[in-house]
Amino acid sequence: LKFLYFEVVTTRREEVAGIRAKFPTKIPVIVERYHKEKYLPLLDKTKFLVPEELTMAQFITIIRSRMALTATQAFYLLVNNKSLASMSLTMTEVYRDYRDEDGFVYMTYASQEMFGCNLPAVHGKTMECFQKT
Repeated sequence: LKFLYFEVVTTRREEVAGIRAKFPTKIPVIVERYHKEKYLPLLDKTKFLVPEELTMAQFITIIRSRMALTATQAFYLLVNNKSLASMSLTMTEVYRDYRDEDGFVYMTYASQEMFGCNLPAVHGKTMECFQKT
């Protein structure tokens, strides 16, 4: 298992090195849906090359657009599966602060459900809350 992890990290490092050499002003980002997410659609792709001067707010707008979310559909974009990055950060700052050892920035999107409850929004139906432990 350790060897497989090392192999994946090495492969991804090589991929990032090639990307950064060819596109030095782009940030390699992988965006995936939270594994327990039920309400937000899957993205048509998971790997993105993002301009370094783009802010998190602008990037979220792009992701919302790709998912074709309505104005009432909320979602969160977590960096490294745990942090909500400031909307004013540029992708360069996000890359500096949050990049993985393989060179990618990993982001996970989810509705509010993963934080406790979903607000009533989808077709007038109230979503269930998770029991807090």
